[in-house]
Amino acid sequence: MAKTPSTMLALGTKAPDFSLPNPQGTLVHLADFRSAKALLVIFMCNHCPYVKHIAPALSQLAKDYQDTELAIIAINSNDVANYPEDHPDKMAQEIIDRDYIFPYLYDEDQSVAKAYQAACTPDFFLFDAEQNLVYRGQFDDSRPQNNQAVTGKDLRQAIEQTLAGQKPSSEQIPSLGCNIKWKSGNEPTYSRL
Repeated sequence: MAKTPSTMLALGTKAPDFSLPNPQGTLVHLADFRSAKALLVIFMCNHCPYVKHIAPALSQLAKDYQDTELAIIAINSNDVANYPEDHPDKMAQEIIDRDYIFPYLYDEDQSVAKAYQAACTPDFFLFDAEQNLVYRGQFDDSRPQNNQAVTGKDLRQAIEQTLAGQKPSSEQIPSLGCNIKWKSGNEPTYSRL
């Protein structure tokens, strides 16, 4: 496990397009969420201790905002040959175990992670109604074993501001987690492996 921060993609970046399958093979497209007032794209996986640490709070966040104009999508880009815990079959079970109510998609060729310059799990990208990036920071200050409560306060504040038509502050703390598990030879130039 390499502790890796978010790359902090430039604010204002347009959400890169994607078409990815869920564990059952149904394709989900970025365009499916064009009417959302806010769109949260999360790069995560099953096995990462940083994701496990916030998973219950992430599930609750989705439920708290399910009746709003926030859309949430999670994407797993890990190399499942070397990290079988992240295989789509296991993703399907993770959706059930964690009671995730958002699409959890598989980026087999890792091209979507590269397009978003995702570096870690979890890595959060919040877009406004025009699908321009307004937040790419941490969930909150909590990390495994730092004894800080998991609240999601940083991300929740950014979501609230975006849903209200306001821009979150550009002073954002990078997310921190395990590095995305790139396939051999597929590591992006921005990767901090």
